[in-house]
Amino acid sequence: MSEHLVLSTDGPVATLTIDRPAKRNALSYEMWSAIPGIAATVAADPAVRALVIRGGENFSAGADISEFTDLRRDAEGARRYQVAIHAATSALTDLPKPTIAAITGFCIGGGCELALACDLRLATDDARFGITPAKLGIVFSLPSTKQLVDVVGPSWAKQILYTADIVDAATALRIGLVNELHPADALAKRAHDLAELMATRSQVTIRGAKSIIGRITDGETAEDDAVLALYEGSVTSADYAEGVAAFLEKRTPRF
Repeated sequence: MSEHLVLSTDGPVATLTIDRPAKRNALSYEMWSAIPGIAATVAADPAVRALVIRGGENFSAGADISEFTDLRRDAEGARRYQVAIHAATSALTDLPKPTIAAITGFCIGGGCELALACDLRLATDDARFGITPAKLGIVFSLPSTKQLVDVVGPSWAKQILYTADIVDAATALRIGLVNELHPADALAKRAHDLAELMATRSQVTIRGAKSIIGRITDGETAEDDAVLALYEGSVTSADYAEGVAAFLEKRTPRF
């Protein structure tokens, strides 16, 4: 666990707080390297049903530029750094529980990469977004580029990556980069409330939906044995029995 990443729980909701305000929550190699372990902790806790990732005044201003003079000064270092970033984003993408990025202030570069690895993105109405490898001579990784394309489409992905421009919150909402905008004083509650709502729903349904949506965005269009197993597992699950019973009894299901 990095000292700048704080994991806490409140009922069924875990919150990962990026806590490095002196550097606008810039993400260091150590922080990237800690994320897979944090994701594993969340995945292994049966009491936790959703994860919110948040910052403070800023979500994250991106990679820690000071590390370019040592950890990323040559090609080998850059490759090692990219491996850590990919492991972190993959751990969040593959987490079998809903993930929500609650975005405040700057969400730039690696910060945007982290947010794109989450299932949903909520933001304040003054948040700012950008992915800026075109200012550094770096080619953005294929997995993270795919996540950007999946969210905003190829044309906007090209504009964001070609220009390295900063996108305001209204534009981010319009192009689908974020799901919702909220005033700064309402964002944290909305993110937590949404996570709590998901926690009340069937986790069998949510895991199945997350798996199938991932398959669709990866280009799969046909049902295979793994998908059929998801169907079979759902109709033989305790959740299904409870859902049907609750429907017939006209009450709220208790999953």
